[in-house]
Amino acid sequence: MEAFLNFMKQTGFAQIGNDPRQLIMLLVSFVLLYLAIKKQFEPLLLLPIAFGMLLTNLPGANMYHAEYFADGVKWDEILNFGLLDVLYLGVKLDVYPCLIFIGVGAMTDFGPLIASPKSLLLGAAAQLGIFLTFVGAHALLGFSGPEAASIGIIGGADGPTAIYTTTKLAPHLLGPIAVAAYSYMALVPVIQPPIMRALTTKKERQIVMKQIRPVRKIEKIVFPIVVAVFVSLIVPSTAPLIGCLMLGNLMRESGVVERLNKTVQNELMNIVTIFLGLSVGATATASNFLTWQTIKILVLGVVAFGFGTAGGVLLAKFMNLFTKEKINPLIGSAGVSAVPMAARVSNVEGQKAKPGNFLLMNAMGPNVAGVIGSAIAAGVLIALFG
Repeated sequence: MEAFLNFMKQTGFAQIGNDPRQLIMLLVSFVLLYLAIKKQFEPLLLLPIAFGMLLTNLPGANMYHAEYFADGVKWDEILNFGLLDVLYLGVKLDVYPCLIFIGVGAMTDFGPLIASPKSLLLGAAAQLGIFLTFVGAHALLGFSGPEAASIGIIGGADGPTAIYTTTKLAPHLLGPIAVAAYSYMALVPVIQPPIMRALTTKKERQIVMKQIRPVRKIEKIVFPIVVAVFVSLIVPSTAPLIGCLMLGNLMRESGVVERLNKTVQNELMNIVTIFLGLSVGATATASNFLTWQTIKILVLGVVAFGFGTAGGVLLAKFMNLFTKEKINPLIGSAGVSAVPMAARVSNVEGQKAKPGNFLLMNAMGPNVAGVIGSAIAAGVLIALFG
């Protein structure tokens, strides 16, 4: 009977009352699972994030211990690490985001950016949301500099970059920031169009742009090498992200490591995505997630996306004052680095204004520029507050 009572005391059902907030977190994980499965909101990462959240909040499971990572890594406790503690090491040591960037680089065609270098300006303008949100979070809402920087990076619409920056600057906010970043990335087709239409006239949305020029193979091979060196020399703190991004792209464009290129795009990307999602979800414990800060972060995430979209559109309109060949301002909104979703949104809005007006390839230039821009912005913030 004593053994039976001891067993009953160790069950999760007996421990639920210890922290009722865990029940709320389980409900939150169920909602996120619903959004990932039924609504297909970035399911590749939102599903493992939600399930990681579920596992870490199961009473008595002891799969993740935030105290082991509060100040560095407590290696002396490694024998007591739970499963999610072990997986989280890949996030804490900045391994997963960099590996994800190798896969992103291998799947990205920088040809539209090479063919139209002015797209880089539109990609840079779309990072406006990052810095305005940083200022608002720090000056108006009382977040510390590192916390505000981590929140602002949501506006880059780049999940791995948001995770990388937050791990460096404000790891205690990793759960809500990751959930906000990936949820809003999935909502790009909902968030962006009203802003795009509000800032442009129908005549501007009807502008037809000429097709981009073909890009030679040598240009595509030299591009990742030059960017990796140049950007890393300007902002050394972003070298891990930019270096991995350009390594993946060089694998794609060189044509001499096709087996590695396919592995990076498929097996490596899939495995790391699973581990990254579970690890990030594990940080969403009740004590970290159920706070007023989380609500503020969710609100600021929308603000960041909105200003990022507006920044790209407004710069395109400004550039039209000085250029002979007019730019359709819709492609400026693609400067947020939700590739290729943001470019598709620009194309859809262009066709609504003028059927047959295909802007996809023109929009891909700012879109891939946004990937580089968000990584640079992250490097700048890490250099300032890291």
